[in-house]
Amino acid sequence: MRCKTLTAAAVVLLMMTAGCSTLERVVYRPDINQGNYLVANDVSKIHTGMTQQQVAYTLGTPMMRDPFGSNVWYYVFRQEPGHEPVTQQTLTLTFDGSGTLTNIDNKPTLSGKKSG
Repeated sequence: MRCKTLTAAAVVLLMMTAGCSTLERVVYRPDINQGNYLVANDVSKIHTGMTQQQVAYTLGTPMMRDPFGSNVWYYVFRQEPGHEPVTQQTLTLTFDGSGTLTNIDNKPTLSGKKSG
């Protein structure tokens, strides 16, 4: 009788902790970094009036360019630390028709959601 009770208690304990979110911190999750990692020092070197070649030399190739022909470059960096909220940094650069930088928009965003 005692063996059956211990077995039943072990099964109940296992079922209760199987989906428990308190054990999530115990599981190793690697940091996931995606996109253009931009150093604040490099971003501070960018100013309006620069050419596309000068910007590309300073920051590297943008992650995405506007597919509809307007001269907008997007530098996106998404960081997902193991057990922390996801953060995303988006630097949007707008150029005029001659390839001169006219607008800089640097947006850090914090997404409180965990993906996956």
